[in-house]
Amino acid sequence: MANADTAGSPDLARAARREKLFTRINKAAGWLDALGLSWSVPLLKIAAGDSPKEQLGELKRVLLIPLMGIAAFLVLWGVLAPQVQTSLGAVPGPAQVWEQTVNLWEDHVRERDKAAAFYERQDKRNAKFEAEGKTDKIKWRDYTGKPTYIDQIGTSLKTVGLGFLIATLIAVPLGIASGLSRSINGAINPLIQIFKPVSPLAWLPIVTMIVSATYANPYDWLSKSLLISAVTVTLCSMWPTLINTALGVASVDKDLMNVGRVLQLPTWKTVTKLVLPSSLPLIFTGLRLSLGVGWMVLIAAEMLAQNPGLGKFVWDEFQNGSSQSLAKIMVAVLTIGLIGFMLDRLMFALQRAFTFSANR
Repeated sequence: MANADTAGSPDLARAARREKLFTRINKAAGWLDALGLSWSVPLLKIAAGDSPKEQLGELKRVLLIPLMGIAAFLVLWGVLAPQVQTSLGAVPGPAQVWEQTVNLWEDHVRERDKAAAFYERQDKRNAKFEAEGKTDKIKWRDYTGKPTYIDQIGTSLKTVGLGFLIATLIAVPLGIASGLSRSINGAINPLIQIFKPVSPLAWLPIVTMIVSATYANPYDWLSKSLLISAVTVTLCSMWPTLINTALGVASVDKDLMNVGRVLQLPTWKTVTKLVLPSSLPLIFTGLRLSLGVGWMVLIAAEMLAQNPGLGKFVWDEFQNGSSQSLAKIMVAVLTIGLIGFMLDRLMFALQRAFTFSANR
């Protein structure tokens, strides 16, 4: 009877629920950290009933101190920027940059409204022709307004995504082959050392000539300038993935490989069942580095290839030379940095999802 009373005690039931809640929060902490939301963990623990003093100390470390650093940077920027004079006037401070951010968003909204109005007029005109039986006069056209800042961000993401995909498809198989075979590693290692330091500015003229000669009839969804930028990104970003993949494969436990030989596993199963699972952490490290390099290279590639992305936006504003150009360039710089951070967090989250080290 006493045991039944103890088991049914409200305090024990409450403690069990609290323990279960903290277990869930601790499991989610790794994912929140991967997504850059580690500051939410102390708040969740405080809400679940943990010691506020201890969690506020952690919150200070992961949120308050970084915010203080950002605030100090903004204050220094606001104080020092007006004192630096350029050919376009004083360097814009945070207020001017924010104003141009709002203006760029409002330009995007206005352009989308124009596009919606264009398609609405087109639909009405074509419906009228169809009702009158004049189907030969029905025409469908795409809206050809200027790309907005948001459109250019989308183009840049599409370009870096294509270049990163091509780089991955080349680098991972080559890295696996290099890690498994000393002969292949010896053959491609000098090429890696030669081509890895080459600047995108050196690759771009070569890529431009080759793409122009071989891609004479471009598809609507893949313009020549976009392909040039993407291939340049590929050539500059594939090396970290290739090197880390080869290192990861070469570091697989020899006993594990011997087990595969004893079981007489075919090469494909050896790679998929033994090599890849063991080397995934290093492969993902290479992928994260490659994506960061690719995003950095993209801006220079878009500038010179005149692909309508963030790089071209920066170049056009530099050439424009208006009083607002410098503030818009700073908006682009901050956008590039924030997107680069989010891409890295995305790859880190994928690494945690697919590697054994994150799931132990």
